[in-house]
Amino acid sequence: MAEHRTREGLDWAGAYARLERLTTRTEAGAATPEDSLAVLDARARALAQPLSPAQEAGTLLEVVRFRSGEQRYALETRFIHGVLRGAKLTALPGAPPVLRGLTLLRGEVLPLVELAPLFGRPATRAGDIVLVVGLARPELGLYVEEVEEVASLPRDTLLAPPAALGAESGGLVSGVQREGLLLLEAEALLKDSRLIFDLADEGSL
Repeated sequence: MAEHRTREGLDWAGAYARLERLTTRTEAGAATPEDSLAVLDARARALAQPLSPAQEAGTLLEVVRFRSGEQRYALETRFIHGVLRGAKLTALPGAPPVLRGLTLLRGEVLPLVELAPLFGRPATRAGDIVLVVGLARPELGLYVEEVEEVASLPRDTLLAPPAALGAESGGLVSGVQREGLLLLEAEALLKDSRLIFDLADEGSL
């Protein structure tokens, strides 16, 4: 990320040393996390479905629906760069609850985070599926417990974020469906100061 913030108390030196050892094992032929094709396959199936007359292309958002904790979310597929399963995690002593650790993705350090603390709920440490999210490139990994499907989400089914989310959390949500699904605002998520970590030394790995 272009912007960096220092997190006091994090053992970055130790984390980078462990990641360097992981890089060495990778170069020696050890298995590394690979992008899953499941999202792309589901995406193709979703796009193959014909639109009803009432659903013109401009009224639909293509999203991935997923579950994290007890909450269901959706995120536009244009911000998703892949899916990791069983990513090799480097934990960071003293890290904030939202940050579960770091992993390597194609030689780059990727922070892996949980959504629950951003919405005022305790971190669950559950799930081993990671949605790789970013704008032009992978920037962040979101731990989720289940990826449900790729679907077309009609804009007119979305309600305004409830005031109960608060100003900080509400800014991460574009809209809410009546059954409680939250559509995340990816650009706001990626710019959230709680998810900006000091990775200035990642190029030395």
